[in-house]
Amino acid sequence: MLGIIGAMDVEVNGIIEKMENPEKRTISNITFTKGTISGTECVVAKCGIGKVNAAVCTQTMILTYKPDRIINTGVGGATSDKTHIGSVVIADKVVQHDFDTTALGDEIGTLFLSDENIKYLLCCEKLCKELENTCSALADIDYTVGTVATGDRFIATTEDRKLLNSRFNAVACEMEGGSIGQVCYINKIPFCILRSISDDNSGDEGAHVEYSVFVQSAAEKAIEIITAYIKSCPTD
Repeated sequence: MLGIIGAMDVEVNGIIEKMENPEKRTISNITFTKGTISGTECVVAKCGIGKVNAAVCTQTMILTYKPDRIINTGVGGATSDKTHIGSVVIADKVVQHDFDTTALGDEIGTLFLSDENIKYLLCCEKLCKELENTCSALADIDYTVGTVATGDRFIATTEDRKLLNSRFNAVACEMEGGSIGQVCYINKIPFCILRSISDDNSGDEGAHVEYSVFVQSAAEKAIEIITAYIKSCPTD
């Protein structure tokens, strides 16, 4: 079973609408929709914005539905010259840029798990390659593979975007993927992050204005890719 998680309605409703025989179940105030798309069994959930919401959703999905892989989909902000409004990012690794114990001598972003300390969480190579192949097969999809930086803050300034790029070599930022990745890593579930860029600070109005203008079209592009991926990906 494929698990799909997005933070907002605009990121998941278009996927849920394509489901056959949908079954809804609400756990911890999160609605999970199980069904099939193009013969592939899927479960889709809107987790809500932020790392804690994303972690609760991911762990609940894993325990309840036992997906064999999870994709976090949605929109994100550009943090590199390689990414811009309308482009797509496939994560090969994720980092939590706001996890900061540097005062104790640790590298910023270092996570403390039960049996190891780790900074970057690697995405599943197979999932990443399948999403690359999907993007390559679609018309007019400009995509980049790289690091996605996650934190509980909307990144709104050019200075902050450049800092994430210089500090982590991040090509995109958002607020859920690193948390979803951590839960998947702990549970040994293959995962990947797909983000369609909705803001890049290129306009004079500011990132929050770009986001409000482009979030719908960016989310639709991500949904198009996820739907095409499901049609072409193996069902095992």
